[in-house]
Amino acid sequence: MRKALLAGLWAAGLSMAVTAAHAETIRIANHGQAGIDAMKSTVAEIEKKYGVTVEVVEYPAPDKDYVTKLLTELAAGNGPDIFSVPSASYVADMVAAGYLAPIGKELKAWDGYNQLYDVAKELAVSPDGETYVLPSMLGINQIYFRRDVMDKAGISTEQPKTWADLIDRAKEIRAKTGQYGLLFPAGVAWGGGAFEEGFQHLLVGSKTPQLATADGKLNLTGEGIKDVFGVYKELIDNDLMPIQPLLGPEPWVIPKYEMFPAGKLVATTCGSWCYIFDWGRESKNPIPNVEKVVGTWTIPGQTSGQYVLAGLAAPWAVNSKAANVELAKKALLEIGSVPTEVSYAALIGNIPARKDAAADPDFQKLTELVPIHAAAENGVYLKQAAGFSAVSEGVARATEALLRKETDAAGAQKILVDYVKEVLGDDAVQ
Repeated sequence: MRKALLAGLWAAGLSMAVTAAHAETIRIANHGQAGIDAMKSTVAEIEKKYGVTVEVVEYPAPDKDYVTKLLTELAAGNGPDIFSVPSASYVADMVAAGYLAPIGKELKAWDGYNQLYDVAKELAVSPDGETYVLPSMLGINQIYFRRDVMDKAGISTEQPKTWADLIDRAKEIRAKTGQYGLLFPAGVAWGGGAFEEGFQHLLVGSKTPQLATADGKLNLTGEGIKDVFGVYKELIDNDLMPIQPLLGPEPWVIPKYEMFPAGKLVATTCGSWCYIFDWGRESKNPIPNVEKVVGTWTIPGQTSGQYVLAGLAAPWAVNSKAANVELAKKALLEIGSVPTEVSYAALIGNIPARKDAAADPDFQKLTELVPIHAAAENGVYLKQAAGFSAVSEGVARATEALLRKETDAAGAQKILVDYVKEVLGDDAVQ
């Protein structure tokens, strides 16, 4: 009887332990159905491997709404265990607020670490030298153009060599086709995209190629900043980019999803996702034969050089106040698997940060992304600094004033500097 009783107690204890293990829940915040779909197999793998329940919480899709909800919950101490950061410009500030758990030790011990592109590793390192985000996907930003429209009009599709060359090409497009020649995202309604998808493209090839200084300040008074705003002003003053859609809600919808597919906008900045999500297989308004009729240029420098601009695409992080931080870190690394990265590439169009994804048969099917993935080897990037989220908002406000023709390039730079000083203090700006 004693043996039977002990066996029964052991069995009951084991049952309770198993139940408790399965009762543990990891909450993952995701935004957008495509991202949720891309993670389905990863969620199943985490549950199977660690004996937990994974609850995927769908947050608002627009980045600004997502960030607002996420930051509110993190500040209140009831945020999700794992979440994506929609823009890398928020990472340094979230680190400073104490919201992110460090993962540097775990990341370097991970079997996928040596497969990461160097630019992905470097992008993930915060100003304090620690790593807080998993760089699973990269956004490779370029200029996308309608090859078919330009060929028909007899306009060269060769790589522009300088800013002046790029603007001249936009003017030629306008003159010969009557359509808009070039779009850089701008304005308050575009949110972080005014910086991420627009301003930084030109910045890396300007006289002020980096904003973060060695002493942790932000160099916003450099000549390059004014020169970049000058490009926007020239495009606006010469009616080379559509203005009215950028002043309304969801300003990306009309130019990116309607005008570009219709050939009414002939060139625009965009990331690798445009081949999939905006105009390709996952688009609601696809461009037939997109891989052939839409070409890409790297970003020309102000006077020389070509730049493959790389950024972290919605990097993943662990809440420093997660119910089980160590377990959450283990689950986080599963998001960096090749199958998950390829799934994201197929559904959204961002580029896997792992080099070995190139050999995956499913990735090889994404023929429009394969050469962009290889180009990541030569990616350049902006070094992060605390206060980048303020810079991002300041750029949105400055470009809004340019869109409304309320200021010039120098005035736009002043709007940026004044806003960042107001938010961060005078000492934050060099």
